[in-house]
Amino acid sequence: MPTLHRIFFSTAFACGALLSVSAAHADRTVTDQLGRQVTLPDHVSRVVVLQHQTLNLLVQLNAQDDIVGVLSSWKKQLGPQFARFMPKITTLPMPGDLTQANIESLLALHPQVVFVANYAPEQMIQQIQNAGIPVVAVSLRDDAASEKNKMNPTMANEEQAYDNGLKQGIRLIGEVVDRKTEAETLIRYTFSAREKANAPVADIAQAKKVRVYMANPDLNTYGSGKYTGLMMEHAGALNVAAATVKGARQVSLEQVLQWNPDVIFVQDRYPEVVKEIETDPHWQSINAVKHHRVWLMPEYAKAWGYPMPEALALGELWMAKKLYPDRYDNVDVDAQAQDFYQRFYRVNWTSDAR
Repeated sequence: MPTLHRIFFSTAFACGALLSVSAAHADRTVTDQLGRQVTLPDHVSRVVVLQHQTLNLLVQLNAQDDIVGVLSSWKKQLGPQFARFMPKITTLPMPGDLTQANIESLLALHPQVVFVANYAPEQMIQQIQNAGIPVVAVSLRDDAASEKNKMNPTMANEEQAYDNGLKQGIRLIGEVVDRKTEAETLIRYTFSAREKANAPVADIAQAKKVRVYMANPDLNTYGSGKYTGLMMEHAGALNVAAATVKGARQVSLEQVLQWNPDVIFVQDRYPEVVKEIETDPHWQSINAVKHHRVWLMPEYAKAWGYPMPEALALGELWMAKKLYPDRYDNVDVDAQAQDFYQRFYRVNWTSDAR
């Protein structure tokens, strides 16, 4: 009997150990923002990121050490100053970009997952998957099925699509890299700060809102269906392009002259656009130029077509205070930026960070 007992115990122990090993390497399934079921290893620690929004969020979730490769246009998309949040990014391999990937370079990095944009070409996603690498697509939007892979989708409710989509995207990324707690903390902070920031300008009548234009390079701008329009709306502004432009696209100078905005905002990543507007004779008749109200936004504003936590928590506040300073007399935007940067980027923020 003792011998049988020992055999039974040894067998049970071996089975238990085998189950433990299997559990440690067990697969799991997540649903990405294209609605695709993606099978991943139980623990992910090697990530390639071919979308700048996801790269930005991974750093905020303190998962930068898991990143082994990034998109080639990260400097253009995020600005060169992004490297101070993630110093190793300047030496990381760049095996692809938003709409293309080098499969051989990807395989050399042995990634456990590749993050891509929702509008990455289907062929690109399929090539990566065929190489045996799971692909997770991120849109930061909650879209109807027929709109999920579009850069300029049609939305029944923009506010709901972006609010829900940002939360879903942060949770998805957090789930993939085992940062669920950090994801929930970021979501709570972002939407609580936004609610406080929006309150002072929530009662401004449509007819009294400051008329604003977002100037991107080469006369590109954001119209309806992009987060930037919501950013302006929350800041008490009227996006002059919203009525005639859908999504992000190029417009004519004649159209901008006709809109005649009172304020022109320029994203932090395009400082050269401010100089071009202020020195080009063709722009001088526009109210914003005549009254020296062409403003370069701070890096945290991130007035992209897609939302970012700092844009909601800080960018909308900065924009509202620039437009309606009397309503924000006692609000220290720099102090709030410092708090956000220390919490989520683990660095000090300064207004002369550029």
